[in-house]
Amino acid sequence: MDGVEHSPAISRALSQVGPRLKRLRTERAVTLAALSEATGISKSTLSRLESGQRRPSLELLLPIAQAHQVPLDELVGAPEVGDPRVRLTPRRMRGATVLPLTRQPGPLQTFKMVLPASRCTPEPCTHEGYEWLYVLAGRLRLVLADHDLVLEPGEAAEFDTRLPHWFGTTGDGPVEVLSLFGSQGERMHVRAKPRARVQE
Repeated sequence: MDGVEHSPAISRALSQVGPRLKRLRTERAVTLAALSEATGISKSTLSRLESGQRRPSLELLLPIAQAHQVPLDELVGAPEVGDPRVRLTPRRMRGATVLPLTRQPGPLQTFKMVLPASRCTPEPCTHEGYEWLYVLAGRLRLVLADHDLVLEPGEAAEFDTRLPHWFGTTGDGPVEVLSLFGSQGERMHVRAKPRARVQE
């Protein structure tokens, strides 16, 4: 014990760290040995941390959060204090502003993205996963394999990210997009296609 008197809410949050760590690791199919190698923390310490036999500390949680690529507050699960407001922390990624909307770690993550008008030069990439995009504002250009599409507000698209893909703007203004991404290739429940364009 560290001799510090904790409030019931903090004690409850600390007691839930172990199960949360184990759930996060098993959801991502990461073994204790692999996590030990990635963090430099022994397997026995990781095991005791997950089972609640070892008190979580910053020097243990920081490398685990880094290995799983999740914010530390998601790992700890700070206790609720009665304020219902969600405080989003925007991130900058390749010129875009990204707001993570999913508060818990898991295979399916949701983001709001604001893409600047300057993001208009296609740079296709591939990676594991499945993505669903919904345009909130602006005109989104989506390059997917041999397809080059423009999506208007209210339109959506979904695709396997193992296909060469890129999305950005048409160059005439910023775009706001809602993105659901499944790192293990989960398909989204909503399927939508851009509406057919009427030929002039």
